[in-house]
Order: sequence, then structure tokens, then C-alpha cells
Amino acid sequence: MGIRTVLITGANGSIGQGLCQGFQEAGWRVIGSDYAESCAFSIDDYISIDLDRLCKDSQYREKCIDHIYHDCTDGLDALINNAATQILAPMESLSFGDWQTTININLNSTFILIQALLLKLRVAKGSVVNIASIHSTLTKPNFSAYATSKSGLVGLTRSLAVELGHQVRVNAICPAAIDTSMLHAGFIDNPQGLEELKKFHPSGNIGSISDIVNAALFMTDNHNSFLNGSILNLDGGISSRLHDPD
Repeated sequence: MGIRTVLITGANGSIGQGLCQGFQEAGWRVIGSDYAESCAFSIDDYISIDLDRLCKDSQYREKCIDHIYHDCTDGLDALINNAATQILAPMESLSFGDWQTTININLNSTFILIQALLLKLRVAKGSVVNIASIHSTLTKPNFSAYATSKSGLVGLTRSLAVELGHQVRVNAICPAAIDTSMLHAGFIDNPQGLEELKKFHPSGNIGSISDIVNAALFMTDNHNSFLNGSILNLDGGISSRLHDPD
């Protein structure tokens, strides 16, 4: 078997960098994409793509897809839709522009990329991994745009697994709290809160980036041909926990 090729969106983020590096170490040829003009680390290839613009501008979309096609002459073995934005606001103050941007980046761009790259995925008998979120089923106030986008991503995963599964497998990962710089930034004034968050999960800890990398590598392994339409709750058991009033 030759070198396999994967396209990973959101490459410059903490989880994106982990995915790119993890797949490179596993022997894959990695094409990363993000909205920045350059990649923050060494990678096989990098494509600057503004996913919000991808959904709005047909000429820009055609240019980006042509670039990806040029880099995938032998087909695309895996597409990992990892890019996401999280805009938090109460319903009464959430602007439609922020709502639209969230849906475009987190959901619509995934549809566009899968549809546009379907031929390349079919040639390689490849697979798609969508990085969804625990917020697709369990959420909090002010997360309406984010939770809706991730719920849609899970629905898209299931429907495409049924439609495309005999040619291209489609699966999703739904992480809960993951140990990233963004998570730590949210607790910079409340370090005790981070410790409480760890205890809140039945596993007694929060997830690591390597947990997501290992799950994605497992899902894209050609030996797992029966793994299709799976929604992996990577959440330390928190989605099974009942929280009663004290």
C-alpha cells in the first residue's frame, strides 16, 4: 500500500495541529487547511481556506477545490472536518451574522467539502471523520448556534453513512472537555474550576488531544471497513451521568 493522503481542516488550532502531527507520524501525507495564510508548523502541504467565504463565494470555492484536487492526484484517503468556531451569546443578543458564520464554518463547509471531494474519496475508497461535539446532545445556555451546528454535523454524518457507506465511510467524534490552550484560557482566573471540571467527568479527568488523534486514526484505518455511521462519544462518561439537585 502506498502513502495515504488526508485533508485536515482547522490545522492551526490545538486539535488540528495534533491531528496533523499524529497522522504524519503514522505515515500519512497530510494536507492541512485553515484561514491563516501560512501553517504554524511543518506540514506536507498547506492550503489557506476561509471556510465562511467558501460557503458564500462560488468563485473562491471553485479556486479552493481546484487547489485540493491538484494536491490529490491519486485520490483522497481521508477527510477530517475539524475546523470550527464557537460564538457564545444569549439568544436575545446573538446576531444573525454570527449565527450564519457559525453554521457556515461548522456545518455548511463540511457539506461543501464532502460533496466536492466525493470523487477523490471514492477513488481511494476513503473515509470521512467529522469532529462534532458533546454539544450536539448536551449543551448549556448561550451555545445555541454552536450546539445547532454540531447537531447538524451528527445528522449529516448519519445520513451520509447510509447514502455513501458502500463507497465512502462516514463517522464522527463527539468530544467533551479536551485539554487545549483554549480550555485553559477559559479558566485562567479560576484554576480551581478546571480541577472541578476534571472531577465532574466519571473518568476523573478531561480528554487529551491524543485521544482524538487515536480515535481518528482508528476510524480511518482500512481494516475497519464495517465502522460506518458511528458517533463516538469521547467524553469520559459524562454523557451517561445523571445530575440531580443537591
